[in-house]
Amino acid sequence: MKRTCLSAFLLAAFATAVHAQQTPADATQPTAQSAPQSTSQPAQPIQGPQAQPSGQAPAAGSGQPARDANGTYTIRSTARLVVLDMVVTDAKGNVVTDLKKDDFHVTEMNEPQTILSFDTAGAHVAPPSVTIDSTAALDQLAPQAPVNIVLLDEFNTRFEDMAFARYSLKKFLERQPGKLTTPTMLIAVSLQNFTVLHDYTQDKDELIKALDHHFVAYPWQAHQYAWLAERYSLAFITLRRVAQAVIGHPGHKNMIWIGRGFPNLNMANFPVDTERRVNNAVQDCVNVLRDARVTLYTIDPAGLQVNQQAYGADAAFTDPFGGNYQFAKLATATGGRAIYGRNDVDAQIGTAIRDGSSFYSLSYRPTNTSADLQKFRRIKVTIDRPGLTVTTREGYYLQYGPGRVDPQKPSQRLVTDLLAAEGSTMVYDGVPITVRRPAGDPDMFTIHVDAKGLFWTYATDTEPQRHADVILVASTFDKKGKELKRDAKSIRVNATGEVPPTGRLERAIDFQYRLAHDPKAVRVRIVVRVTASGRIGTADIDLTQPPPPDAAAATMPAAGDAVR
Repeated sequence: MKRTCLSAFLLAAFATAVHAQQTPADATQPTAQSAPQSTSQPAQPIQGPQAQPSGQAPAAGSGQPARDANGTYTIRSTARLVVLDMVVTDAKGNVVTDLKKDDFHVTEMNEPQTILSFDTAGAHVAPPSVTIDSTAALDQLAPQAPVNIVLLDEFNTRFEDMAFARYSLKKFLERQPGKLTTPTMLIAVSLQNFTVLHDYTQDKDELIKALDHHFVAYPWQAHQYAWLAERYSLAFITLRRVAQAVIGHPGHKNMIWIGRGFPNLNMANFPVDTERRVNNAVQDCVNVLRDARVTLYTIDPAGLQVNQQAYGADAAFTDPFGGNYQFAKLATATGGRAIYGRNDVDAQIGTAIRDGSSFYSLSYRPTNTSADLQKFRRIKVTIDRPGLTVTTREGYYLQYGPGRVDPQKPSQRLVTDLLAAEGSTMVYDGVPITVRRPAGDPDMFTIHVDAKGLFWTYATDTEPQRHADVILVASTFDKKGKELKRDAKSIRVNATGEVPPTGRLERAIDFQYRLAHDPKAVRVRIVVRVTASGRIGTADIDLTQPPPPDAAAATMPAAGDAVR
């Protein structure tokens, strides 16, 4: 009984953190601020869609008049841009790839929309002349290419079902050509570990090898109701973690979740407030996946029969993913599909991957410009050709951007996101960063943040100097991957020199960080989060290797980014 109450408390606590982040007064920074001088230089311009993601409410202060040096007032406004990825199938379930822009019609909240851009099915598939073998290569060689992210859910799925899922995934890969058409990443998640088995690759043999060398621990927590809250929370955190890591890649991401997803949860046994907070967490998670252009496909490896003793009594009477809120709903909300009740899991994986490489894309600016955060903006896409079905996301809610910063009271959400980034080996490319180590000082690091990942404030009467705010986290690890030390700083970088008080400022920043020397440390992970956007970038440095004599970057350059 005590354990059940604790589980309910943990579930409510996680949902509270999500709910708190949705208010504009959210406080999100861990340490006191410092203000190093900017040594930045001009770089790539900030892109419009990055400054205002699809479905997001205008940032605080937009639409307010700002005065320039001549005393002239201008009003800054931001318009939403909605991007839809769609798969079209015929009556037999076959994908249709020969449609044109004029065949599609879009309405939002029953109002017709004007399509601004349109991409045909498979328009951005990586060209055969390039080979993708990492996140760095993807962002540099094929920045618009669609990708697959295959995730093995080992914390909500019974051991025998996961064994069948691994067998089915390997069976599917063995039938593919040596070089995959779509770059694919393989991830495994348990209650203890988030493991990137292989970064993006087109080599099927490398994926099979990574799968064969991964040993799954027995998920005994999945057999006990006492671990319900931890498993439920981890599902949300994992989805957010992947979306935040890949948001810097503008191409479409097809996320194939193989496993049970949420455990069974009967909300009748919990307070009404807990159900509301869980629904808020679901809504926020869908928004994060949407902004990262992630379409979720859920595949249940349990097969045709649901063992009532294995997954709980509710599983025999509800959706195979169980619970009052089925995990499958997340898939349909993002424009994907929930596939279950079949024993041919390898064919299910093939269907999800086929859809990911056959989608159309279009964009439009909504005619309804209201900023009502509670209203669901339902989207409907129709096609002139009869007998076809369009699969895309159902709509969206507006959301606030990242909240204000309070160094003394960091939000639980911020702490969760930063810990997820610094404890992972997954590359976060939401903020383009590079790290250099001066040859004469192996404990000193120069961190470069590219201009296109930064946001500079406007000058005001109270803050006449424009600045950019970031959070820096540096963590060291030993040879076994155990974390040795973590250091977090909130940094404000002032724009030096003659800069306009308002308008676009295309300026990168460089700042230095000295690492406390530890002879046991073999790797350091640098995490940079831009406060204005909430996006995160990471870099990993091998401390066993001496700094390059020319002080070249120790990690990958971001897409289109020159090493400085």
